[in-house]
Amino acid sequence: MNRPGIPQSATDSAGVDRAERIMASVDDGFDGQVRFLQDLVRYPSQRGNEQTAQDFMQAAMQARGLAVDRWQIDVDRIKDHPGFSPVTVDYDNAWNVVGTHRPAGAATGRSLILNGHIDVVPVGPTDMWRVPPYEPRIENGWMHGRGAGDMKAGLTANLFAYDALRRLGLAPAATVYFQSVTEEECTGNGALDCLQKGYRADAVLIPEPTKANLVRANVGVLWFQVEVRGRPVHVAEATSGANAILATYKIIEALKALEAKWNAAKAEHALFADEDHPININVGKIAGGDWASSVPAWCRIDVRAGIYPGIAVADAKAEIEACIAAAARADPMLSNMPPAVTYNGFTSEGYVLAEGSDAETALAAAHAQSSDSVLEAEISPAYLDARVFVLYDDTPALVYGPESDGIHGFDERVNLTSLRQVTKAIALFMADWCGLEARAAD
Repeated sequence: MNRPGIPQSATDSAGVDRAERIMASVDDGFDGQVRFLQDLVRYPSQRGNEQTAQDFMQAAMQARGLAVDRWQIDVDRIKDHPGFSPVTVDYDNAWNVVGTHRPAGAATGRSLILNGHIDVVPVGPTDMWRVPPYEPRIENGWMHGRGAGDMKAGLTANLFAYDALRRLGLAPAATVYFQSVTEEECTGNGALDCLQKGYRADAVLIPEPTKANLVRANVGVLWFQVEVRGRPVHVAEATSGANAILATYKIIEALKALEAKWNAAKAEHALFADEDHPININVGKIAGGDWASSVPAWCRIDVRAGIYPGIAVADAKAEIEACIAAAARADPMLSNMPPAVTYNGFTSEGYVLAEGSDAETALAAAHAQSSDSVLEAEISPAYLDARVFVLYDDTPALVYGPESDGIHGFDERVNLTSLRQVTKAIALFMADWCGLEARAAD
């Protein structure tokens, strides 16, 4: 008897449930998948150093017979797009890699993008990690390491779900694009450049770490810097100077008050009404001053602010700038030397994934088969590249991936049992969404 969500063609003439065979094939390849993930985590692919990890991904795609396209992000191609984020870093090593599977005959299924990002965030003081960040270690069913969860495990799930079909002599009966992009952690420009280069499909799946939930909505994100100027004097005459560092704290207090105001308005945004703290305005970096015995002449903070879906970037910027200006007017020093605001990264609006798409139905069925549970939805207070496809290509983008812990913090890790289940779900989803054909000889 056929399982719900799997077409009749997925059951072979001998009556063997093809879904069971696909999941068993994922099991057969899982030890290799874990070794692949360990190898990938060993590459310290922080912003500006992604190229060696992309070399690894390119080789993996070529080994699977995919047609590989590799290029540097083209700022000229995307700079006028409404989804573009300002670039303040060097793009010399900002490489995207896309591997393309095309069916042997005429496509009979629906096309698919399997997307993931290769870039990871800095590790912080390495002596505060229990396990060295780029020495992946498996303990009690978890793999530890920077990027293990966010989101190199997802990249492996995409490729090894494809491998599971190939081991059975099968292949997707539609075009599938395997995207390994960069710049997800600071602009989203990598995924945007893929879209502008022409990579489009009937659905997108992004296995970010979600504990095998589907993301229903995700906040927009703004990155900006605030620079405060002071008046330096010798510390012996400190009261006659103007301390830029101390004045900056008044700006921080104003931004935290704005955060509280935006969170208090969550009832106006139905999907976020039950979230404890959907909006975060985070002061992620601070620098200032030149000399311990001088009153500091400058201070600069780097800030990340979340905004609700439906809020225009221009409106959020205006409110942030008004908040900072009001705080400056209320302070004698800052009123004479107003802070400067510069946008230096994410400039992205949030999105809501429409309910009831065929793609969501197919994923729900694949999840049910691989986990014996109902697919749950969640709200994300983090940035996700899905906004590129939802907002600018009107394409259902399903964010669904394994359970992870400690992402962007110390001792990041991914649960391998969850990764196995998610890989099975992706393989089943690919079989259903794209259809299947006999695998062409390599």
